[in-house]
Amino acid sequence: MDDNRIINETAALLPDKNRNSKSPATPWLQISIVLLLLICEPITGQSIYPYINQLISELDITGGDERKVGYYAGLIESLFFATEAITVFHWGRISDYVGRKPILLIGLFGSSLSMLCFGLSRTFWALVLSRSLCGLLNGNIGVTKSVVGELTDSTNRAQAFALMPMVWASGTTIGPMLGGTLSRPQERFPHSFRGTFWKEYPYFLPCMFISCLIFVPFVVTLVFFEETVPKSKPSDAFSVEEPPVPLRKLLTFPVVVSVSNYMVMAFLNIALIALMPLFFAIPVKLGGLGFHPLLIGCIFGSYGIFTGLFQALCFAKITGCLGDRSAVIIGTWAYLPVFMAFPIMGIYAQRFGVTFVIWIIVAVIIVLMAVMDMAFGCIFMFITASAPAKRSLGAVNGLSQTTVSIARAIGPALSTSLFSLSVEQNLLGGHAVYFILLFLSGLALLLAAQLPHQMWEEHGDST
Repeated sequence: MDDNRIINETAALLPDKNRNSKSPATPWLQISIVLLLLICEPITGQSIYPYINQLISELDITGGDERKVGYYAGLIESLFFATEAITVFHWGRISDYVGRKPILLIGLFGSSLSMLCFGLSRTFWALVLSRSLCGLLNGNIGVTKSVVGELTDSTNRAQAFALMPMVWASGTTIGPMLGGTLSRPQERFPHSFRGTFWKEYPYFLPCMFISCLIFVPFVVTLVFFEETVPKSKPSDAFSVEEPPVPLRKLLTFPVVVSVSNYMVMAFLNIALIALMPLFFAIPVKLGGLGFHPLLIGCIFGSYGIFTGLFQALCFAKITGCLGDRSAVIIGTWAYLPVFMAFPIMGIYAQRFGVTFVIWIIVAVIIVLMAVMDMAFGCIFMFITASAPAKRSLGAVNGLSQTTVSIARAIGPALSTSLFSLSVEQNLLGGHAVYFILLFLSGLALLLAAQLPHQMWEEHGDST
């Protein structure tokens, strides 16, 4: 991705009131820093996907039964979001009072520390503690959206939020590729990693590398990020005379509908993301494809690259032509053919092996997943516009991330456990999980239809 192009685009997004600020360079620098922060979460979260199933097997948690790997892998993948759900609203709420910068720094520190702990974990409970630590200390996903909402207005917010899925997609490219490429370095790079340490901790290298990577935006934020919640000027939109809206007044109809759609979309998305590496890794005889972690990482990397390009080149044109509501509905609809593709691939691979037909279907899935991600940029705008007051933006985003974190905690555990249960009990030929997710996707379409044809009126008129 061209950093200069992103800087130019973000600079063009900003409202005139920011351009006329004391430091003209500050606004685009602020959003550029936010984008740098945003990329850390998908890198941290998804870097474990290529090797988590193999790690569970090697720790002998399942007693050698590969059919049970999904239960434990799903639990580990869910823990970050389960613990994040406990604290993310409070981080967003606190940021309305103390500012965004301290919360962002705490989140980056928590992510970096938890990755080091994860790489050094050799028991199931050590894995549990390290992933829980990351979720408890990280409220950045909600706070970064608040910052973008504060630096933009209704005339340029669509372009700003269009950059966020693109940057997120870059993280989903980098994370799995690092996880898949750097795992088990003693086997892949025997001349450089000879010691017994790398044999005992075969997944520490990707965790250490990512932890160091996160340290860069930590320093950038500490030095260059300027607080977006001033408290001293009475004339300011964030003056102390305008206190944050109480929690009970946040639950307006626009907030509830917008947040509910985000929650359902996030649930389906994380269920799919958790299911894919398990399906790819499980042997063909059990209904999967039997891929190596490196190959799984490359597939996820390809998805991230394509999604980033799609968001950069097509998002603004599609939403401008069809509207935000239609884009959400189309993105939700895309889950239906994707979930149908898994049993088709599983049955085909058992009968004919992994041929070019499988790779064609995988390519189609990647394209449809890019269409799904388009819906997230739109729903972010619905949520931002639904806030009853600008001073409550952090709380609204914190509320949305709390519900989404709960959904993302349930999603991986549910989808991977249903996968293992379907295989163990041979439910619907081992494919019951896909039909359950198809049904839930249909319900999500009904909820998306409740969004208004026009965006909520901003701050104060959305009740």
